[in-house]
Amino acid sequence: MDFVITAAAPVALPVLGSSAFFPVHRIYCVGRNYADHAREMGHTGREDPFFFAKPADAALPVPTGSTVALPYPSHTADFQYEVELVVALGGGGSDVDPAAAGKLIWGYGVGIDLTRRDLQSTLKKQGRPWEISKGFERSAPVSAIRPRVPGGRIDSGRIWLAVNGERRQDGDLTAMIWGVDDIIAHLSRYFTLAPGDLIFTGTPAGVGAVKAGDRLQAGIDGVGEISLAITEAA
Repeated sequence: MDFVITAAAPVALPVLGSSAFFPVHRIYCVGRNYADHAREMGHTGREDPFFFAKPADAALPVPTGSTVALPYPSHTADFQYEVELVVALGGGGSDVDPAAAGKLIWGYGVGIDLTRRDLQSTLKKQGRPWEISKGFERSAPVSAIRPRVPGGRIDSGRIWLAVNGERRQDGDLTAMIWGVDDIIAHLSRYFTLAPGDLIFTGTPAGVGAVKAGDRLQAGIDGVGEISLAITEAA
């Protein structure tokens, strides 16, 4: 196939214990999926899961044992983190039954949903889409993907994030309002899921801002860890 311009390189994440890579198709994110985070954002009660998307090339691979430099993004003075369990799909489909959703899971990762919070707040007040607050370059750092082993579902475990060694987020995956199977099933009502899709499953309370010079470290029991160094704007 001939292209009129150079085709973009595929977006891929390292796979734990392998020289192979996981190709990224789409990135879906679940909002307000922990009650404590919903409260800190000014919301209460259980609601149907809702979603927003990031482009595939928002993914920033963070290999195991490395600290990746992340330039502070432009046009924000409130750059915030949210640590999340990332589910990597190896199968897809539409209108997936929750009882079958787990069969689509290929593996898991540790992700950080990065947000230009000041832009998001302004756009919400204006009733406008907020892609520029969520879908910018390198806004979805992800650790190496840990392949799922038979019977090795990740449904519980500590999820945490620290800034400069100070613990800011500390929760457990069991506190998710909507579990992974329900998230997959609900999302598949609106999108045809495909192998390579990533789903960010929400964050516990404790989100906050970082600045150039800060170091972010985060992890999930049974999945892995991730480390970022925030640098001056590129």
